[in-house]
Formats: sequence, C-alpha cells, structure tokens
Amino acid sequence: RVKRAACLEQEVFVQPVKQVVSLWYPFGGGTKLAVGSVAPPTLTVLPSSSSVESQGKVTLVCLANKGFPSDWKLSWKVGESSRISGVSQSPIVLQKDDGLYSWSSTLTLQEEEWLKQTVTCEATKDSQPTVSKELRREQCTGQ
Repeated sequence: RVKRAACLEQEVFVQPVKQVVSLWYPFGGGTKLAVGSVAPPTLTVLPSSSSVESQGKVTLVCLANKGFPSDWKLSWKVGESSRISGVSQSPIVLQKDDGLYSWSSTLTLQEEEWLKQTVTCEATKDSQPTVSKELRREQCTGQ
C-alpha cells in the first residue's frame, strides 16, 4: 500500500526591482528550479513482437508520457524482484505543446522469465506515489 504525502506550499512575496536579480546566490550552483504542478506520467508497457525475439531473449519497452517535472525515475521488476541488468534508459524529451516530459526504458530478459513472470515498470519521484504498470505474457496476443 502506498502512502500519499501531503504537499506543503509556501507563499513567497517578491518586491519588484528595477535591475536583474541573479538566482545563483540564493540557490547555489547546480540547483534546478522547476515551476509547475507535479504530474505523474502515464505508463505503457509494450512487448517486442515475436519476430524480433532472438537467442531466447525478449525486449520490453516502458513508455512514460506527460510527466512533470523531469526527474521521475523508471525502474523494472520481474516477479517481485527489482531488475537493473538488461535495462537501458532513453533521454527525456520535453513536449513543447504542453511543457510535460516523455521518456522510455527498455528491459531485455530471458524468454523463460517472460513466460513465467509478471513484469512491472515503475515510475518514482521523491515522496510521490509510485506509478506502476504490469504486463504478463498472457495479456499479449500472438506471444
């Protein structure tokens, strides 16, 4: 069960100035300021077609769409175990029309694992509720 954290908001009052104010000093170098509401991405998990399965391996793709900000992390579970081997991440893409982000992750696993296990893609960000999407082989036609 995932606990939902309450978001704390703070009102900030800024005096108008007649000169450029650098945000470097208040925040420091390397600080990223994202303005907007947190939006969990929508996840879609897609299997490879049977024609591209090779050498007893299957590749799955997790598409994360319309998330904000850009620091949501994608990860995989096979059965109940986290998986880091056979995983690759795509660069994050900013959608100009809505200011939200899209990205993907791929998982390559042994065909026998795919036949027997549920595979889950998870998106996590700090204290936000985890977003997950699972896929079982039986859900795929022609597999």
